[in-house]
Amino acid sequence: MSEPQEPAAQDDNQIIAERRAKLARLRQQGPAYPNDFARTHHAGELQAKYGALDRDEIAAAGVEVKLAGRMMLKRVMGKASFATVADGSGRVQFYVTPEDLGADLYEAFKHWDLGDIVGAEGLLFKTQKGELSIRCRRLRLLVKSLRPLPDKFHGLEDRELRYRQRYVDLMMNEQTRHAFVIRSRAIAAMRAVMVEQGFLEVETPMLQVIPGGAAAKPFITHHNALGIDMFLRIAPELFLKRLVVGGFERVFEINRNFRNEGLSPKHNPEFTMLEFYAAYHDVRWMMDFTEMLLRETALRAAGTAVFTFQGQQIDLGTPFARLTIVEAIRRYAPQYAEAQLADRDFLHATLRAMGSTHAEEAGLGALQLALFEEVAESKLVQPTYIVDYPVEVSPLARASDTRPGVTERFELFITGREMANGFSELNDPEDQAARFAEQVKARQAGDEEAMYYDADYIRALEYGMPPTAGCGVGVDRFVMLLTDAQSIRDVILFPHMRPEEGG
Repeated sequence: MSEPQEPAAQDDNQIIAERRAKLARLRQQGPAYPNDFARTHHAGELQAKYGALDRDEIAAAGVEVKLAGRMMLKRVMGKASFATVADGSGRVQFYVTPEDLGADLYEAFKHWDLGDIVGAEGLLFKTQKGELSIRCRRLRLLVKSLRPLPDKFHGLEDRELRYRQRYVDLMMNEQTRHAFVIRSRAIAAMRAVMVEQGFLEVETPMLQVIPGGAAAKPFITHHNALGIDMFLRIAPELFLKRLVVGGFERVFEINRNFRNEGLSPKHNPEFTMLEFYAAYHDVRWMMDFTEMLLRETALRAAGTAVFTFQGQQIDLGTPFARLTIVEAIRRYAPQYAEAQLADRDFLHATLRAMGSTHAEEAGLGALQLALFEEVAESKLVQPTYIVDYPVEVSPLARASDTRPGVTERFELFITGREMANGFSELNDPEDQAARFAEQVKARQAGDEEAMYYDADYIRALEYGMPPTAGCGVGVDRFVMLLTDAQSIRDVILFPHMRPEEGG
């Protein structure tokens, strides 16, 4: 049974009032938030360098330390007290005595609170229990924490509170800090691999007059000086391909995209993608390259290509499987015969019975894709490329020269989630103009996610875009895999949420 909320709130209010009173007394003594403490060491550095040494070895080294951090634990005793202090790199123990500090400062320390940020100067040593510690000869209160840290066993169980107050989550949860360290390393690794492979990093507009590059409902804003409505970017694709037209033959962008869609464990309205384009390559090269990119990113960010995700082992080190939409359905839902998968009426009736929201006028390829999403997509646990997407759902992909109605496109699935989407780019301006026109018809018929007609992009293609392959990788979802995160909110520092009541 959970504890009553109102008494806990009253307790917090009382604690905050008591801490404010302590702060008021500090102000009477001088600067309450000093800014002149210069540390010389970090906790993680000390643990890495000295943690494995024995007591005599550390004593012989005579390591003088100046370190600051947040007080997470405190044990006050008669003649000696201990505090566990955390900085951005790790934790270390402070050993505090009245003999080292003087009676007055020791007495003051006894009234400092968990969450306070403190700085210490002293000698590194190991306790009899083997705990790396600093014998504090000087100790200062640098920042008074006015709010109590959450209860270790209850306060961190509230996932919504963790998302809203990520700063507290980071203080209290080592797993959270680790996840965002891995995220940072993964993005850095992706960038490094792209640069090493000759790609140029660029930036394209987040505010656009025409939202393009994906089928999605955009966010709308208004530019006062120009007097026009504008859209937050749903994808950078059309601007990146303009750069390929201009002669930048390998470009990439690690970008923030915004889509006005629902929330789910896989979706956040603001998300991060890596999108890249390479001239004179096709979809087959792009699949090989994307596989190499993700494998190398995992190795550099996490030190391994094998991960456990929600109890399942995922291996990025072996070649990724490749299946067509129909092959995937036949493998994971063998009850459907090939003849049935080629029968539009059968597919339409089957999907309608499943409650699918597919369009009534959808063609055979789109119906096959809808059935794949219902019966096979979630079963693609190991890395698998699904290839040969229909033209009608791929308005920017090059059509196959040998197979009518099919594009040179893939989507990569891992753990049942789409991780990447790539294709041989459509560089025929007349074909692209016709596809845009079809998208406009769909929009006029009520499809809010259909694309707009981008006349300037068509003009760019009319100058000539070389044969090109492109791909977009969902960074957030890939980090979910690397960190075994249940929800995309676990790998976004500040996910979007409804405002707090009374906020």
